[in-house]
Amino acid sequence: MDRFTTTAAALVTRKNAVMRTRLSRLGLAGLILGCLFTQTSVAVVVGACKGGVHYPTIQEGVTHAPAGGTVSICPDTYPEQVSINKHLTLTGIASGTADSVVIAAPAAGIVQNATSLADNTAGIAAQVLVVGGVIANFDNLIIDGTNSQISGCAPDLMGIYYQNSSGTVNHVVTRNQALTAALNGCQSGEGIFVESGYGTGGTANVTIENSSVHGYQKNGITADGSGTTVTISGNYVVGQGPTTGAAENGIQVSDGAAGTVFSNKIMDDVYAPATAGASGIIVFDSGSLTIQSNTVNNTQFGIVVFSDGAPNADNNTITGNNISATHADDGMDLCSNGNTVKANVVYASDGAGIHLDSTCTEDGAPTGNGNTVSGNTVNEACAGVLLGSGTGNRLSANSTFNVIDTTFAGDACPAGDDTADVRVAKHAAQRHR
Repeated sequence: MDRFTTTAAALVTRKNAVMRTRLSRLGLAGLILGCLFTQTSVAVVVGACKGGVHYPTIQEGVTHAPAGGTVSICPDTYPEQVSINKHLTLTGIASGTADSVVIAAPAAGIVQNATSLADNTAGIAAQVLVVGGVIANFDNLIIDGTNSQISGCAPDLMGIYYQNSSGTVNHVVTRNQALTAALNGCQSGEGIFVESGYGTGGTANVTIENSSVHGYQKNGITADGSGTTVTISGNYVVGQGPTTGAAENGIQVSDGAAGTVFSNKIMDDVYAPATAGASGIIVFDSGSLTIQSNTVNNTQFGIVVFSDGAPNADNNTITGNNISATHADDGMDLCSNGNTVKANVVYASDGAGIHLDSTCTEDGAPTGNGNTVSGNTVNEACAGVLLGSGTGNRLSANSTFNVIDTTFAGDACPAGDDTADVRVAKHAAQRHR
């Protein structure tokens, strides 16, 4: 064999060896990936209604599920509090004709498991807690706060609480986040609460949609803090009706939170003594929101936008909402500046249809300035538009029917609506901190 033949044979041998090494490495990599896929694809099931790895409680399922996975929950009632600190989806599943997954109060009651970012001395007792900057999604679940056994105004009872965390709440029910009748004046009891910021550097981006929120003591849905962005849409939010306890709000966006509130149905938020406000939608110190195509019925105020500090509640867009039967107060009360109010309909308001309210203060000056009010319809109110004392407001093409005055200067209706001091006191008392 000459040297050229020898060299060629050696090259072939080396190529075969390299190929075997590569195949071996590829096989090892495939084995590792296969193991990882198998680990993350195993179904985590709470209950025994479908195949997978079974756990008896939701918390055990959460603890053992891989990050980014899904915990499937069989129909049953689960008396527990659930804490989530990893990316995860919790979904209720049907079994036969059964399709009700209820997270209920534990036998020993609901206990504090978090602290408010806005007030680090205020305890929170969340039935479902999401922390740690994660993304947690919920679908087809009921969170029921009945028999919480909380014996005082603290800790604050919440159904779902996102703290510096994000996710989606879809087709969920939160109900009965309320204390006993003896404690009905406590500022406690929220269905869904999203909070971020307050010097922590954290953020929250949460979508709340197609859900039912009812039986709350203070607020149905709350988005709070400068790091918070929400999309709140297609929800059914119902208060307790006239109450002498806490002044309820259906939806609250506050303290720098941003986002959109649209196509929700909100009703039955009324504080019976009328010395504090209760609202369908309330915006406190949050600006540039879109509030669109909501239906608000049987509340004390319909929609309130209110500044009482920094940041201001300016430049909100409020369009296409339908508001009816506001008791003792205005259909829309805009106690800030630069808002666009267009194509809304207000029926049967005990106060004004739309109030450009000058009784709040921004940067040392009264509010109620630079608003655009156009194409709205008001049928039955003390005034179609109550003008306050602001400047630079633009009114056009509004329609009024059965009102005492189509427009009226000042912050009190001709029929004896609240004085400015009473109105400010109402707003200050109504929001959740």
